[in-house]
Amino acid sequence: MFTRRKIIGLVVASILAGSTSFASAEEKPYIALISKGFQHQFWQAVKLGAEQAAEELGATITFEGPDGEGAVDRQMDMISAAMAKSPSALGIAAIDSQATVPLLKRAQKDGIPIIAFDSGVASDIPLTTASTDNLASASLAADKLADLIGGAGKVAIVSFDQTSQTGIERRDGFVDQMKAAHAGIEIVAIEYGGGDHLKSAEITKTLLQAHPDLKGIFGTNEGAAIGVAIGKKESGSDVVIVGYDSGKAQTDAIREGVIAGSITQNPVGMGYETVRAGIAASKGEAIEKLIDTGFYYYDKSNIDDPVIAAVLYD
Repeated sequence: MFTRRKIIGLVVASILAGSTSFASAEEKPYIALISKGFQHQFWQAVKLGAEQAAEELGATITFEGPDGEGAVDRQMDMISAAMAKSPSALGIAAIDSQATVPLLKRAQKDGIPIIAFDSGVASDIPLTTASTDNLASASLAADKLADLIGGAGKVAIVSFDQTSQTGIERRDGFVDQMKAAHAGIEIVAIEYGGGDHLKSAEITKTLLQAHPDLKGIFGTNEGAAIGVAIGKKESGSDVVIVGYDSGKAQTDAIREGVIAGSITQNPVGMGYETVRAGIAASKGEAIEKLIDTGFYYYDKSNIDDPVIAAVLYD
């Protein structure tokens, strides 16, 4: 498992080493990875895991993503450009699970194996998906928030999108669990901030004004959770926040008590498994249809536990 110190060291090492050139290693499989974005520490950790797998397993990779997680058109351009290089396999974390499908059909026709990571697509073309169980993790977030507010009251969701499979499943997993197990809790609003912390902060302040008796908010990714925390502080509210992902701003907010707790994924493992699956696919080997990369809930009580610390990307 990676410690935060090791992750930081590897990131620095990768920066000093520069970008890998797939042209310099023609005999190695070339795996192109296109993420949803690159501004959050989550994606930096996914890239780190992908680089580790490439080094250990003998592959060349590229890893890129648009500046923002709402930039569907930009991501589509990146996917097209990656396909034009005829990679041995293509890894995609789709922003829009529907819009990506025509490109996947083209890739399939061209004989390029597709590996989905983080977020699946509305197609059976990907040979596998390396991801967190978003429904189960969001369900756990619902249970934790319900316990924190005493099982009764109004709550809201600040999500990052309603187009990616990840965004849809985290929203629905939370909503369905609240309905099934916490009858005393009412979800009064579901808002979308595009994963941008400033927009999510403004949404949070508006929610707190519209619902002064709001007891809890679920922020469904790194940007959303940080934004909700900012909105809470600027409003002087005591609303209870459960977040998703980590990153330094979020772990600091948990240590300070601004965010009560959060779900963390295993992004290094996700990047590693995506490249591993891509290499296997390039060789025509069988791959499991779903690769569950795991998740944990953390708060002040266990944030320094070695098992948790190893998967926090801050």
